[in-house]
Amino acid sequence: MKRIISMVVIIFIVFTLAACKNKALSPNDRLNTYIESWNEQQFDKMFKRDLSTETKETYNKKDYVDRYEKIYKDLQIKNVKIDYKPLTEEEVEELEEEAVIPLQISFDTIAGPISYNKKIHLRKEEREKETDWYIDWNPGFILPDLKKEDKVKVTTTDAKRGIIFDRHKTALATNGNAYEVGIVPGKLGENSEAVKYDAARYLGISVEEINEKLEASWVQPDYFVPLKKIATNREDILMKLQSLPGIATKMIATRVYPYEDAAAHLIGYVGAVTEEDMKEHKDEDYGPTSIIGKRGLEQVYEKELRGKSGVQISIENTDGENTIIAETEPVDGENIHLTIDIETQKNVYEQMKGGPGTAAAINPLTGEVLSLVSAPSFNPNDLTLGMSAADYKKLENQPGLPLINRFALSYAPGSTIKPITGAIALKKGTTTLSESIVIKGKKWQKQNWGDHYVSRVSDTNGPVNMERAMVLSDNIYFAQMALRMGGDQFIEGLKEFGFEDNILSGYPLKKSQISNNGKLGSEGLIADTAYGQGELQMNILHLAMTYTPFVNKGNLLKPVLLQEEKQPQYWRENLLSEDTAAAIADMMRKVVADPRGTGRAANIPGFALAGKTGTAELKAEKGAKGAENGVFVAYNAENPNLLVAMLIENVHQKGGSGIVIDQVADIFKAQAEQQ
Repeated sequence: MKRIISMVVIIFIVFTLAACKNKALSPNDRLNTYIESWNEQQFDKMFKRDLSTETKETYNKKDYVDRYEKIYKDLQIKNVKIDYKPLTEEEVEELEEEAVIPLQISFDTIAGPISYNKKIHLRKEEREKETDWYIDWNPGFILPDLKKEDKVKVTTTDAKRGIIFDRHKTALATNGNAYEVGIVPGKLGENSEAVKYDAARYLGISVEEINEKLEASWVQPDYFVPLKKIATNREDILMKLQSLPGIATKMIATRVYPYEDAAAHLIGYVGAVTEEDMKEHKDEDYGPTSIIGKRGLEQVYEKELRGKSGVQISIENTDGENTIIAETEPVDGENIHLTIDIETQKNVYEQMKGGPGTAAAINPLTGEVLSLVSAPSFNPNDLTLGMSAADYKKLENQPGLPLINRFALSYAPGSTIKPITGAIALKKGTTTLSESIVIKGKKWQKQNWGDHYVSRVSDTNGPVNMERAMVLSDNIYFAQMALRMGGDQFIEGLKEFGFEDNILSGYPLKKSQISNNGKLGSEGLIADTAYGQGELQMNILHLAMTYTPFVNKGNLLKPVLLQEEKQPQYWRENLLSEDTAAAIADMMRKVVADPRGTGRAANIPGFALAGKTGTAELKAEKGAKGAENGVFVAYNAENPNLLVAMLIENVHQKGGSGIVIDQVADIFKAQAEQQ
């Protein structure tokens, strides 16, 4: 009996399993699986597993998988969401061969969100002796109303790039036009080689470059083949080119830099996006034809200046009719308003006479940056319009290295650091204004220094106080003051003056350093640092800013480059006492006004200039001869609305540091003439 019952149970289980095996899944189950793969963009799996036989007969893998992948990539589709109301058990039981379920489909694209309703049809099919539900599909599931033969088009409308203005609303970088010069091959005529030769000569390119462009696979006899872009003010070249058969020109939009080399390093330029740019900005909507800031403020404020392109997604049917399914309007870039005064910028650049060197001009009462100059320079329009690799290499290797942005670098400041060293010594109580120390001869060293020593220009023996040391630029005096302080106190004082700080938010200026490792580990290094040698390095804008306490009752100001920023901003409020600041300022006036002062060449009628000179020696070892950079920082003590810091390289080849003093003095004279 037990045996019979067991057999019955086994038979029941077998029949039950068989029934389960033959029972079709619910349409809800198939749709859930399909939607899960859809969200993960597993289109190949969807094609193989979920589609009905009729769908696969109508649409092959290329129609389905490849098209899905291309459209999703080109349209940057993400955040796909598919909602539907599952069928109830009662509704499923009533189904025979087909089920229809409404879907709500939505996703984001480069042209904004798209959402639409679509009914999905599922049909019951038997495959390999098993019955299940499969999906009838058509391209309307990719995009609304898309059909097999339709084309998906993406049209981009560029945003207008923001304009960079100076303080007087003069455009330093703006949107303008240029000529694109090209060849129409079929119109070259019988003397085509002569035409190409002349065109190459006028455009500054080679015949080989022209031939290479003409041999491109897409070129047809009546096509315009672009060769080079040239500025609209090059009428001389345009007239010559337009006289040649087969040469054509057309006007194109481009970025224009009206002040050319005078502001090139500050403003920078734009150029075609590269693969590296695309990787760096991978989450932004840059494409192969995009333009991007390459250096200077064009690069620093790329996000603000660029704006956002408008994008339209449309479907074109076989009759050529277009249906727009998503669209965003372009958002123009923001305008940037600088504190820069382009006339000051030009004035400083012209006075530097090609450098090589760098200069910064500021308003020391507000912290506004009026100019940042690096010389020699280059014409940014040439780079924006397009420059051959050979021409770029030639520019890169020109004497003076014009592509180097020197105001972003740091240099030994030489004796222009002495007002700061003196101010720190007074603040720390190392000395007083009335104290004098006796110095003899041109060289001095401590007993344990071996070959190391400090030298000075003046050999006047006797008592030396800070004023006399400042006027005569006495290295020995300031070295002894720093040694009295010791390394820790001197470092603390230099940091209070902004050393090792980021000086200009967003702009990649090299930080000023106290030493290579931030320490002053020997007495010799402390002494040399006191007069701007050793391992001390400053960028030119920082050097200019360190003089602001002497005209602001002891307050150190931050540099301000954007007009929208608050002015003045205190970097270190009450850094010095008013008395200390005034005393150092008086000393710097005497540096220029005293007949013995190192800056006496700047003592010009009508200008009560105050400042400090410096010569930074670049040599491998003590006592050796090496290159010299000349430095001068000056401002008008009676009307301190302009302060100029300038460094000229290799003054030992040009007659000495006096040339820097003359150039800075000429800046003040030229500024007065403009006013």
